[in-house]
Amino acid sequence: MRQSISSNALLLGLFALATTAVIAATFLGTRDRIAEQQRAAEERALLEIVPADRHDNAMLDDTLPVGPTTSGLELRQDKQLFRARRGEQVVAAIIPATARDGYSGDIDLIVGVNADGSVAGVRVLQHRETPGLGDKVDLNKSSWVLSFDGRSLADPTPQQWAVKKDQGVFDQFTGATITPRAVVNATRRVLEYAQQHHATIFDTAAQDN
Repeated sequence: MRQSISSNALLLGLFALATTAVIAATFLGTRDRIAEQQRAAEERALLEIVPADRHDNAMLDDTLPVGPTTSGLELRQDKQLFRARRGEQVVAAIIPATARDGYSGDIDLIVGVNADGSVAGVRVLQHRETPGLGDKVDLNKSSWVLSFDGRSLADPTPQQWAVKKDQGVFDQFTGATITPRAVVNATRRVLEYAQQHHATIFDTAAQDN
């Protein structure tokens, strides 16, 4: 009886080791492919804002760190700012931000800023806004975010960077003002951040030396 128990325990141990080995081999075999797929997905998101014909570098490899201590972006965690270059010149930057005042919580977005301070594009990455109302900030639900394209702190003026209900120029949604207001304000803050840190983001300080 004791010998049978010992044999079963040994078999179970060998089975566990074999299973662990298979799992480890599967993980190691797919890890690189998963990482490549994640990188490709990230790159596709960036290319929606700064198309390939505007730059010749790998934006995922040209970054600056930003995070919760970065004034104006209201991030909850450390992230990366991505830069698009043509030759040595930075033509645009894609800057992450969080609107903490969404109707249902945080709204995570990225804002593309051209070297001249205009908006290259805005995309909402994550939100929990009400389906059919606040979720229209998502490009998959409506084209509302495209209204930021080409805008800057000079067009409209900072005071007009607001929804129309607040005497601004941007549309709100029927029955939902809080969500678009939060995204408008977050986008304006990104433009202000880019303006304040223009020399660092766009390498103009190095070019002037």
